[in-house]
Amino acid sequence: MTSRVEQVAVPGGTFDLKVWLPEGGTGPGVLIVQEIYGVGDYIEAVAEDLAGLGYVAAAPDLFWRIRPGWRADHDEAGLRASVELARRFDAEQGVADAAAALDRLAELPEVDGRVGVVGFCLGGSIAFALAARDTAAAVVSFYGSGVPKRLGLLDDIERPLQLHFGGSDPYIPREDVARVEAAVADRPNVEIHVEEQAGHAFHNRKAPMFYDPEPAARAWSRAEDFLARHLR
Repeated sequence: MTSRVEQVAVPGGTFDLKVWLPEGGTGPGVLIVQEIYGVGDYIEAVAEDLAGLGYVAAAPDLFWRIRPGWRADHDEAGLRASVELARRFDAEQGVADAAAALDRLAELPEVDGRVGVVGFCLGGSIAFALAARDTAAAVVSFYGSGVPKRLGLLDDIERPLQLHFGGSDPYIPREDVARVEAAVADRPNVEIHVEEQAGHAFHNRKAPMFYDPEPAARAWSRAEDFLARHLR
């Protein structure tokens, strides 16, 4: 498996887009939108997983405007520092930067099919917003805290969307998740999965304070199937 760093040019400068290639060299593209820890070992592990499945995976450095190259440890100190950094992050600008990264991914010569998006935590909220732009063929959003606040975007989302939440997430109240469930109930292009006993960031196998192996495995299996159905 090989990787490289591409550049994405936007108003205000350029930022890194790290790209991982599958063994076959080409495939559909998947943009991975980071959590507040940055493009660190967890996002890199997810990218390697996706490249192993035959996708061209790419992760943009969304904190480049405030702290380029941010990589925090998955511990209490890293969490505190990342939360502080996230408070300075312009979410709407982040959506625009992520959209530019998605366009750059689609242009890569190794991408020979559709492009999709997978986002986690902060990135789950950004992925949800990207779904409303109708660029990605499919979007997977893991526990995006901004999703319950932006349900009005659902009317602009026509492509397939898969949402994952933990039913015991201290950062996203269960009643907020219930509002999302109700809002998507009659939308055939949207599926939602709630792991009732799981908390926040339950898929992050690099963060012992959050990781929950069984719901993580179930959710990732659903995401793999979803991407295969809509990108291949």
